[in-house]
Amino acid sequence: MINSVDEVILKLSTAFNLVFDDFKGMYLFGIHTDGKIHEGEDIELAALFNIEDKAKREQIWPIIGKIETEMDVCIDLYPYTEESFKEDEDIYEEVMAEGIFYNKKGERSNSCQQ
Repeated sequence: MINSVDEVILKLSTAFNLVFDDFKGMYLFGIHTDGKIHEGEDIELAALFNIEDKAKREQIWPIIGKIETEMDVCIDLYPYTEESFKEDEDIYEEVMAEGIFYNKKGERSNSCQQ
């Protein structure tokens, strides 16, 4: 069993960097911002890419599924470009209020801003 959300994000970031040249990092938001695993709760993430389209999503979901299975977690990932992220007002406002940014290496940032 994993000990922290950071482990999940590091594994995701590593996988995304292997597949995508345009992965920029991700925001953690929701109940898991305390860094702990909350059984039965999805890990909510907003991942940023230069390009976000159907082809990218088709590549993302198998990666998510594999990590969910390996780590016994549920991940709710929203892929965005920076522009589409800002346009999704509900998610954007929640993330900016409480989210934690992880750079493309999966390292936690001290602030919510990139």
